[in-house]
Amino acid sequence: MSDMTAFWADALRAHWGLDAKLSRLDGEYDLNFMVQATNGQDYVLKVMRAGCETEFVDLQVKALEHISAEAPGLPFPKVFPDLNGTLLPEIEDEAGEPRLVWLLERLPGQCYAKAAPKCEELILKLGRVLGATDRALEQFRHDGLNRADFKWDLMQAGWIGDHLDTIADPEQRALLSGIIAGFDAISGPLATLPKQAIHNDANDYNILVEGELGQRQSVSGLIDLGDMCAAPRICDLAIAGAYVVLDHPKPERALTALVCGYHAANRLRPDEIDLIWPLLRMRLAVSVVNSTLMAAENPDDPYVTISQAPAWRFLENAFVNGGLMPARLRAACGLPVTDGADRIHAYLFDHRGHFAQIFDQDLSDVPMGSLSVENSVWPQNPFHMPLEEAARVGEEFGKGLWLGYYSEPRLIYAEPGFRKGPWKASNRRTVHLAVDVFAPAGTVLHAPMSGRVEAVENRDSHLDYGGVVILHHETPEGDPFYTLYGHLDPEVCDRLHPGDPVAQGAAFARLGDASQNGGWAPHVHFQLALTTDGMEADWPGVGDPDEMFLWHAVCPNPAALLNLPDDTVFYQPTDKQMILQGRHDHFGGNLSLTYDDPVMLVRGWKHHLFDEWGRPYLDAYNNVPHVGHAHPRIQGVAADQLKRMNSNTRYLHPTQTAFANKILSKLPDHFEVCFFVNSGTEANELALRLARAHTGAKGIVTPDHGYHGNTNTAVAISAYKFNKHGGVGQADWVELVEVADDYRGSFKRNDPDRAQKFADLVDPAIAALQGKGQGVAGFIAETFPSVGGQIIPPRGYLPAVYEKIRAAGGVCIADEVQTGLGRLGEYYFGFEHQGALPDIVVMGKPIGNGHPLGVLVTTKEIAKSFDNGIEFFSTFGGSTLSCRVGKEVLDIVDDEGLQENARLMGSRLMDGLHQIEADFSCVGDVRGMGLFLGVELINLDDSEGTEICKYVKNRMRDHRILIGSEGPKDNILKIRPPLTIEAEDVDMILWALRGILSEVEDYTPAPICDHDHHHAGCGCC
Repeated sequence: MSDMTAFWADALRAHWGLDAKLSRLDGEYDLNFMVQATNGQDYVLKVMRAGCETEFVDLQVKALEHISAEAPGLPFPKVFPDLNGTLLPEIEDEAGEPRLVWLLERLPGQCYAKAAPKCEELILKLGRVLGATDRALEQFRHDGLNRADFKWDLMQAGWIGDHLDTIADPEQRALLSGIIAGFDAISGPLATLPKQAIHNDANDYNILVEGELGQRQSVSGLIDLGDMCAAPRICDLAIAGAYVVLDHPKPERALTALVCGYHAANRLRPDEIDLIWPLLRMRLAVSVVNSTLMAAENPDDPYVTISQAPAWRFLENAFVNGGLMPARLRAACGLPVTDGADRIHAYLFDHRGHFAQIFDQDLSDVPMGSLSVENSVWPQNPFHMPLEEAARVGEEFGKGLWLGYYSEPRLIYAEPGFRKGPWKASNRRTVHLAVDVFAPAGTVLHAPMSGRVEAVENRDSHLDYGGVVILHHETPEGDPFYTLYGHLDPEVCDRLHPGDPVAQGAAFARLGDASQNGGWAPHVHFQLALTTDGMEADWPGVGDPDEMFLWHAVCPNPAALLNLPDDTVFYQPTDKQMILQGRHDHFGGNLSLTYDDPVMLVRGWKHHLFDEWGRPYLDAYNNVPHVGHAHPRIQGVAADQLKRMNSNTRYLHPTQTAFANKILSKLPDHFEVCFFVNSGTEANELALRLARAHTGAKGIVTPDHGYHGNTNTAVAISAYKFNKHGGVGQADWVELVEVADDYRGSFKRNDPDRAQKFADLVDPAIAALQGKGQGVAGFIAETFPSVGGQIIPPRGYLPAVYEKIRAAGGVCIADEVQTGLGRLGEYYFGFEHQGALPDIVVMGKPIGNGHPLGVLVTTKEIAKSFDNGIEFFSTFGGSTLSCRVGKEVLDIVDDEGLQENARLMGSRLMDGLHQIEADFSCVGDVRGMGLFLGVELINLDDSEGTEICKYVKNRMRDHRILIGSEGPKDNILKIRPPLTIEAEDVDMILWALRGILSEVEDYTPAPICDHDHHHAGCGCC
């Protein structure tokens, strides 16, 4: 302990009666100490700089007292009086200088800057805390609040205008000039708002966050009142917003969450909300100008310039739509998106039934047609809609008049322009914001009410609007609103011009054909908007399903203008919660669901899946759709065969032998006999019967934590099942051996003899079975244990085991359900990697690509032993439909080069995972081959990182990536995508995993603070 620390420890004892250990904390001007007292409590001792104004500190102390009294539940530190009852005593330091000293409660948590992820739920909570704080401070009065020439008072932010010449980049200088102009435009309304005490600096280092990894986070502290001043409360919210948006992946949604939380605790008015965006930008402008000035004064301080970077990244972000921000924030708070929105809604409601018919006929009896994700298969490929397909959209509803739904999620918006991120699985706009009326090309369009032309143009790019007209309308009170008509014959551009009047009922356009209207089947896209701010003439016709609070408010249901009830055209997707409840009501409780928030998936294509709202997910988990979801060739052969007949192996059919020949062509020559069944489980059950028939013995040797199916016998050889709590336990005819895991097992990778040593563990198992009189019928193993943790046994392990089993009279069974059919890239089957020749090979799920199918292949000798006069028959095994599907899967793997793709993409993925392993201590091991990969996650003590794995799996789902977990302690990420996966998708997996593991390693439960603040040290830790 330094002399200084010892001195203040003595002062603490003398003035507060506390014996404690003191440790120095960072502070720019003042002394700050962490206090760990012998009474079990922690405090922060703040020793203000010599000459510090009493008013400055008294303001903070009094404010904390006031908040504690007005809102005791808010997370502010308590100030402890000294033994004389004084909250702010003056104590002489070692040099005899008087210092103001105060003792605060130490709050738990870590700085928001270090918290991860910065989820919207946490930001919403922060907004509530800030709103409640401002509400508590409404009646707080103190002379120190009126701070003249205070550069951090947003009301005085105009000072930066005199210093723009310090910004060297002319584009950045022009950007700041525009921000200042926007600020000047609101200075009048801002000046009319009442002032109150505000925190004024809710930045990411003054907010403390608490919550263990994977648990819900909460705001545990709002600290450092050193910048308090008197200003309108909206300034406080805008300042917090300026920090919340920085480097947030979804800044608009982050700001929306903050404002929603604030509004829930301290109701805002629409005119206040409209000021948030220009105030937020002005705060960031003040920050970058101030740091530039500080950099000139302190050129050797790198922090000053580094701290500018996030602010500039946000201010220069062209993708954030500031023009739409007032409507976004108003809608999120349940307020009218424009000042006249309520009157417009009332007008439309009152005049429903009295508008002109847009097609000069009553639409009330016109049928509806759904193009939703659930009800439609347009397009076949949800990532590309060719023109020939677009021109036929909805043909199943006929060529006459029919209506398409408002607020309907669709996959027809397939092109990259609808994505909101770089990946195919990024957020995309899917929800239709209009009503479609399909009719023959050339059908005349009439104006539902009078107005004037706001815009008219021909948008002739791929799948755009073609001819489009926007009309401006007004209510009798003068409230403007707008209607848009898309997919018109572009000849309308020659007849109409902005400003032209259009009378109610007037014919003003015609529907275009596919060569004129952007490529679509003829129809009009009829959309209503209450404001064009932030959209102008470029309206989005489709919205993000996660932003319907905004788009339903800005572009409400136009049914009234069609003289239709709203419910007629408003699409209601299947309610996920209702389906979840039905599952709970009618399914067994041990039928598990993946993820804390389950997904409901209704469409698929290759290695992507889509939920009921059209949100895409990258499927990096499901090995069952081996050649991809919804493969057209699988669809084709299944539909074709179902048109013909479907029977079983009691009758001859050429497709059965064709399927058998195809399978056997991939196997060593000694395999000659195929058995077709309906699942891998049934195939493994049959494998045991064959082994016992051939050997006359019953006993089975199998690795621990294996899984081979869910029938009684299959469970009996699946330690993954029978050894679990509530399991049936180990049968006396089963002996377990240790999995050949050379990362966590008994023999490690640095042991060159580990393969033989693992194989030698079979010897006592064989002896045990023989000692019990069971004999050795065989050895069964997943060639590469999957549920055991994506294990790749050391080369030579299986041949050594097989030699021992055969010497004991048993047969060797390779369960290739997980590893076969080219998934491993370099090898078609896992046993090839091992250099082993099994006697029986079992294939399951992937060979049917989702169709229930299993296959067992064996030698003629073993098959003959099983042919004992008792017929073997599987009702659905060897059906003509199954055989055609199975052969088609194998043909597709060959024809589309999917085994080679597994090799290439697996290598790309493995390279990236190894780099991640090198960069993150929580990654213990990366292993696998081709597209059969495992990532073992560990804790700091090298134990299994089960909670880390659960967190990562759920966070990957947040990033729209489906991934699994396995292993005895469920700490191994399992990556087994369909073999169609592409380089872009591999890169997405690596990008997301790297970001999430950064969250894991950034997480520290202890409070931290390392900021270099612009005012007196906060002592927040």
